[in-house]
Amino acid sequence: MKLLNAVLIATLCLPVLVLAAGQLGLLRGSAPTDLGVNNGRLKPPANSPNSVSSQADLHPGHPQQAYARIDPIRFRGDGQAALAALAQALVATPGVVLVEQKPGYVYAQCSTRWLRFTDDLELWLDESAGVIHVRSASRLGESDLGVNRARVEALRAALAQA
Repeated sequence: MKLLNAVLIATLCLPVLVLAAGQLGLLRGSAPTDLGVNNGRLKPPANSPNSVSSQADLHPGHPQQAYARIDPIRFRGDGQAALAALAQALVATPGVVLVEQKPGYVYAQCSTRWLRFTDDLELWLDESAGVIHVRSASRLGESDLGVNRARVEALRAALAQA
């Protein structure tokens, strides 16, 4: 009976402890120090299935190349205006903080509401190709449960409606 009570108490306490850890910022992870554009490339996808990148094919043989592959965001007209519209869509999204915005590049941190898991999102304007390349990656965990892909597709839809 004591073992059953202990298991019951642990089962009830664990979700509360995890939620408290998230609210205290213990599940945010550390911001990468190697973000940005290097020789026309964003950072490669993560080694686990928790990121997407429109440049995944630039990394043949990468263990998550197929999972991470996503189309870049196409735009018509002024590329800087398209990038600014995407930045505005990000600012209007709960849990998103724009960390850096400069001509041709946007970096945002996206946090989940309850557990405060943080993902890093980069947008890079390739005007000559008429696209905005994107990389969105979770800092922690083996899987992102499709969150990064859904985020990019929401941005794509927001630009189409802008």
